Amino acid sequence: MKENVIKDKSFDFALRIINLYKYLSEEKKEYVLSKQLLRS
Repeated sequence: MKENVIKDKSFDFALRIINLYKYLSEEKKEYVLSKQLLRS
């Protein structure tokens, strides 16, 4: 079975975005920017 590189990279990117959202909202107290990032 062939690897789906685009699916793997987009999943990893989504996880990085979620981790960035958690970092911004918890440590930097930046709620507006983090919610906009998560929505986009």
